Amino acid sequence: MTELASELAGPEFAERPPSTVITGAAGWLGQSLVSRLGSEPGRRLRCLVRDPGQADLVHGRAPDAEVVAGDLRDPSALDRLFEGLEDPTVFHAAAVIHPGSGRTRELFDVNVGGTSLVLDRARRASASRVVHVSSNSPFGFNPSRDDVFDESSPYAPVGGYGRSKMEAEQRVLQLADRGDVDAVIVRAPWFYGPNQPARQTQFFTTVRKGLFPLVGDGSRRRSMVYVDNLVEGLLRAERSQGVSGRVFWVADAEPYPMSRIMDAVKAALSRHGLAVADRQLRLPGGVERLAELVDNGLQGLGRYSQSVHVMSEMNRTIACSVDGAAEALGYRPAVAVEEGMDRSVAWCLDQGMDL
Repeated sequence: MTELASELAGPEFAERPPSTVITGAAGWLGQSLVSRLGSEPGRRLRCLVRDPGQADLVHGRAPDAEVVAGDLRDPSALDRLFEGLEDPTVFHAAAVIHPGSGRTRELFDVNVGGTSLVLDRARRASASRVVHVSSNSPFGFNPSRDDVFDESSPYAPVGGYGRSKMEAEQRVLQLADRGDVDAVIVRAPWFYGPNQPARQTQFFTTVRKGLFPLVGDGSRRRSMVYVDNLVEGLLRAERSQGVSGRVFWVADAEPYPMSRIMDAVKAALSRHGLAVADRQLRLPGGVERLAELVDNGLQGLGRYSQSVHVMSEMNRTIACSVDGAAEALGYRPAVAVEEGMDRSVAWCLDQGMDL
């Protein structure tokens, strides 16, 4: 891919930084970031992974990357991550979405406490830019199916994850406003594409078998972002000048009705020779409200159920506008859901996964 500054007219771009830190480097987004940045000559990569065994995931995409294994909540791990680096750029992509412990406390410990440690070490290292990866969850649901979130939308967080990501954003903006760090926030909705975790593979499997529920009439819209589109937006946020302290929504060009997302997955599965069930599990609108009540009750007790939480978001519009990123960063998403789902299924099959 050509240099960002030559791809599109518009924003001014800083020179490529000599060193870059990536947290969450073994994750879904992290691996795509490592692949892209590892292909840039002269860029030194320092990557944080949770477990030593994940180093191979990084080195398979960037053989020369330096890997630090440790918990995001461990100050000594963060010290090792930034040791010896001067003026690095930082991509903070590590976060907990669905806590493996089943406890909401983990969301705040990692997403808020871990972010605070990253920001502190970035400040000490005189980071030239911190790009913080946020989410749609601090903003809840759109009030109508035609509404879209933009950079002026107010916080209305959903559950512990939404509140934890909101608090992390507030911490980033507070330090940026004080001039302690040069930081940009990128808000990403549901993303999809290669390197996906098991939960996304299970989504494909249940859609193929006709068991993933379509709630209501399928017209509620969801913004999604193909991982390569997101990486492009993140790199533009890293190097665009004059945007410190700002936030941007980065997603595919348009929100999709849930029925289109399901159709895209089914079409991709079929194109790759997989049998797709004729039936489609449908649930009446209102089921999501019941799931929300259960989700709120569980989280009020400090507990978390992934399946209940996901159901509570069905038949909701969660949509954003990328106009702000297009204007300030020159962001133009190249991949839409049909092509992205096709690439996702192809990647799964290349990995020998059973869909």
